[in-house]
Amino acid sequence: MTIAGVELIARERDRLLHRSVRLIGITMTVVSFLGLVIPGVVDETSLMAAVILGIVFVFCLYRLGSSHSILWVLLGIAAGLAILTIVQIPFATTNRSGLAIALVPFAGGAMASFALVLTRSIPRILILVASFVASVALVLLVTGTGNLISYPVGAVVLGWVIFTLAGEWITSSIPRAAKRIHSIGRAHRAERQASEIEAQRRQSARLLHDTVLATLTLMAHSGVGVTAGALRAQAADDANLLRQLRLGVTPAPPDLTPTATGSIPVPPTDDAILGTTLESVKQRFGRIGLEVSWHGTGQVLLPSDVLDAFLLALAECLENVRRHAGVTEAHVTITDDETTVRAMVTDSGIGFDVKDIDSARLGLKDSVIARLGEVGGTARLFSSPGSGTTVVLEVPK
Repeated sequence: MTIAGVELIARERDRLLHRSVRLIGITMTVVSFLGLVIPGVVDETSLMAAVILGIVFVFCLYRLGSSHSILWVLLGIAAGLAILTIVQIPFATTNRSGLAIALVPFAGGAMASFALVLTRSIPRILILVASFVASVALVLLVTGTGNLISYPVGAVVLGWVIFTLAGEWITSSIPRAAKRIHSIGRAHRAERQASEIEAQRRQSARLLHDTVLATLTLMAHSGVGVTAGALRAQAADDANLLRQLRLGVTPAPPDLTPTATGSIPVPPTDDAILGTTLESVKQRFGRIGLEVSWHGTGQVLLPSDVLDAFLLALAECLENVRRHAGVTEAHVTITDDETTVRAMVTDSGIGFDVKDIDSARLGLKDSVIARLGEVGGTARLFSSPGSGTTVVLEVPK
């Protein structure tokens, strides 16, 4: 986690603790003073002095909730100890047991709440210990019995212990939680990076399978039916693709902004990545000996990632026709409606039994079905021996 992130968490932690001290301290002070105003608990002179000091005490709590300065902690503790002292002057006390009970919320609640912000350093811990001892001693004096095992003393001790443990737990647990969050975030980033690398690897493998390997297969068969110029042009396109993959450059999506005539601009053939435009698909198979009859709409208006997947899957289907169908002609019909663009690739070749498709082959499984699935599309295959093959590709708009 960055230094700025750690500092932000520390500030939020301090804000939480100081505002908690303010809320608890003011609430417990009000409760305690409601007990002090009961007739006979303390005389009017001491009560008036305690009220004045109580106002100072509440002001320190209020300022502590916003400024977070240790000065307000010290002033608040001093005012609190002064209140515990002044209300038990012997001649001012008429009901020691009632006074002790009235002071429990103040000494064990309002005063003890300062412990929430006094556990972060040695000097603060020393202040905490001194305040705790002084508070317990003054409440013990109020009881007038010197008995440490009594309700007032025990309640005050319990209050200080609870707030001290709470302050220590919050102070130490938040940084640990921040470290765990950072560890989870780091693991998430590593997983995301690995997923991105794997996705890039799959994309590169598909492109190599759909283009370079197809060209090498064509050359291995001596380019039957294909001119030398077409082979050179195809090899140049593949070399351009390999160069981009080597440099780690993802082929740029085509410009989908229609021109004034409503058509989609097609980049120059020399710069176009194979399969990224409908025109490039037509050119590719036109020059390697597969005659494709195009039907339906001539416009494919899709988001760039969907268009890439759609056209690359379409190109792979045509490549399968060229390599496996035993014919030199295929038909492609492209249609669309309000939600979907679909292409139907049909040939009258030898066909095959769909159940006999090897699951290890990348052509249909990865380059068509998986590629379309990543953008929310589907592919359906219909074929039987001697009856040709039809593939229906669908992608959402």
